[in-house]
Amino acid sequence: MANRQGRVTIPTDLDVISQTHEIMKRWGADAIRDCDGTDFPSELSEIGAKVYSTYYTTRKDNEWALANPDEIQQMYLMTPFHTASSAELSIPLMKGLYPDMLKVNDRDDITRWWEVMDRTSGEVVPTAQWSYDPATESVTIEAVPYHDYTVSFLAYIMWDPVHMYNSVVNDWKDVEHQVTFDVRQPKTHKFTMERIRKFIEEHPYVNVIRFTTFFHQFTLIFDELAREKYVDWYGYSASVSPYILEQFEQEVGYTFRPEFIIDQGYFNNMYRIPSKEFRDFQAFQRREVAKLAKEMVDIVHECGKEAMMFLGDHWIGTEPFMEEFASIGLDAVVGSVGNGSTLRLISDIPGVKYTEGRFLPYFFPDTFHEGGDPVREAKVNWVTARRAILRKPIDRIGYGGYLKLALDFPEFVDYVESVCDEFRTLYDNVQGTTPYCVKTVAVLNCWGKMRAWGNHMVHHALYYKPNYSYAGIIETLSGAPFDVRFISFEDIKQNPSILGDIDVILNVGDGDTAYTGGDWWLDSDIAIAIKKFVHEGGGFIGVGEPAAHQANGRYFQLTNILGVEQERGFTLGYDKYNWTEHDHFITTDCKIDDQGHKLIDFGEGKKNVFALEGTTVLRHIDKEVQLAINEFGRGRGVYISGLPYSFENSRLLYRAILWSAHGEDELHCWFSDNYNVEVHAYVKNGKYCVVNNTYEPQQTTVYRGDGSSFELQLDANEIKWYEI
Repeated sequence: MANRQGRVTIPTDLDVISQTHEIMKRWGADAIRDCDGTDFPSELSEIGAKVYSTYYTTRKDNEWALANPDEIQQMYLMTPFHTASSAELSIPLMKGLYPDMLKVNDRDDITRWWEVMDRTSGEVVPTAQWSYDPATESVTIEAVPYHDYTVSFLAYIMWDPVHMYNSVVNDWKDVEHQVTFDVRQPKTHKFTMERIRKFIEEHPYVNVIRFTTFFHQFTLIFDELAREKYVDWYGYSASVSPYILEQFEQEVGYTFRPEFIIDQGYFNNMYRIPSKEFRDFQAFQRREVAKLAKEMVDIVHECGKEAMMFLGDHWIGTEPFMEEFASIGLDAVVGSVGNGSTLRLISDIPGVKYTEGRFLPYFFPDTFHEGGDPVREAKVNWVTARRAILRKPIDRIGYGGYLKLALDFPEFVDYVESVCDEFRTLYDNVQGTTPYCVKTVAVLNCWGKMRAWGNHMVHHALYYKPNYSYAGIIETLSGAPFDVRFISFEDIKQNPSILGDIDVILNVGDGDTAYTGGDWWLDSDIAIAIKKFVHEGGGFIGVGEPAAHQANGRYFQLTNILGVEQERGFTLGYDKYNWTEHDHFITTDCKIDDQGHKLIDFGEGKKNVFALEGTTVLRHIDKEVQLAINEFGRGRGVYISGLPYSFENSRLLYRAILWSAHGEDELHCWFSDNYNVEVHAYVKNGKYCVVNNTYEPQQTTVYRGDGSSFELQLDANEIKWYEI
């Protein structure tokens, strides 16, 4: 039982000292940590485990923040649209916003850093035609009647959004609102470097400084009722200040506009095709944040401690898959694991010594209450993430929150004990080798590697209703036997040869979003490169509205590859006759309904998609194509309207990738004929495993790498290891 210890981190607090000892022994934990709202007990400083200390670079020092109000952090905000009914319009800035969180910044030059927009004409309203009244916090505009207007303005963040979130969720009473200060600015920069040295000196027992995170919070805004109003885990709109923006102007050589951030009120969320100015701003932020973060990490190393970054909270600018990140010199990254995609978002990060996943549920009252079922949540979380661990393992696992809450649920404690043991077994078998990959697939969008594994994701693996059918593709890939890459249109534009060692390209999402490309498809270099790739034998799988942008008589710009088009009212006069469904290699494992149709869950799907003559339709619903295939030269195209994550759909995508890459004869290689069971092979290590992903016993035929097979019965969630 050599694997009964290590690779596990647990939370502690002042009121669970003896219990911490017990849980450490049961779960084999070798590290302990504090959390937001807890304190580390000095009695545990000599416990013989690594001690993590959560360190907040931007909060937990209100004395400094309030003494330096000019260096409190800021964010850009936009008012709702207001329609003028006369020649004068007054717009209140703070309506709909939580008053304790934000404060209008009228300290800096509002004529330079604010912007009033006529949203009907799309023009900027000259500063001479509007004024601000600080008493009412409203802007009065010389308006054109019945035009719509918005005001973009800067506001100080007077209550850290994550601290506010934790306060609301945990019902903290009479808690002091932690004000966020801006480490990028001169006085606070100097103060911060002295502060980190002082913290380390006062906490000699701490081994790992866990930065939560560095300097800029992702976009999180609350309404008057303290409800989340707007959230974007990738949002950059809270990483601004006049000080920062003046530096940006000097670097890029053009004048900054609030609209570069506001983006018509969309705030450059991850579905927006990013403008050149916004990409310039992100690149600037990455460089500046990395430089400053390195300064802090160097201090930590100088003091003999490890530096760990939490992938969340104030993480903006520390894009882990971009070149600047490695220059920071971090020892480790830790992040919250919601599913396989979030697991790979952590485990695939290059340039650190180890990665750690914080598993769910957090030990918070929203789960750990009378009638709550934390065991169920823990099982779903572990079994879902395990698929991805078997492809690319994190180095450690852990939990967060308030340990005393978990102790009231003994079945949960028992289950996590088994998870910790199983993780160590997985890690010992998998670590250090690349698992068998049947094909190389590339996910193509505007973001490329910058958003690797984060496509269509809301933090903690929550999905929006319109996009879970797309997020399912990424979730499937996170635990599938493919070499997965994320490439951008810009990558292809600069170097078309990047497609040379790729077998299949996937383009997934709604039309005219960053995930399908929009008018990038009108760039002839892109269109030529993709068509050449497929015509010469490559595969292309489009999901949703792939390559979609209305132009040149088409909406799907790769309709000749995919064999389908979407009716948008412009081609109603053309009759459509191709509605016959066919059996195919891709749908072999699909169940059949009473009418003989394949039972496939397309999620939200797409309406009004039809097949061209010569295309093979595999499934349509009421004469709306959901699944079709097409030959293009020596290559193959597959259209899928949507594919939420499920074991059945994972098998369908697996077969679609193999077929599009002419790999049908490679199916029975490290393979299970039961889609509830998966096989992962680690040829270099001489091992393979068979894993039951369900909560029920499963029977399957297992195919080894040489095509030989054997029958196997697996218990619920069971995983079995074999020597090759």
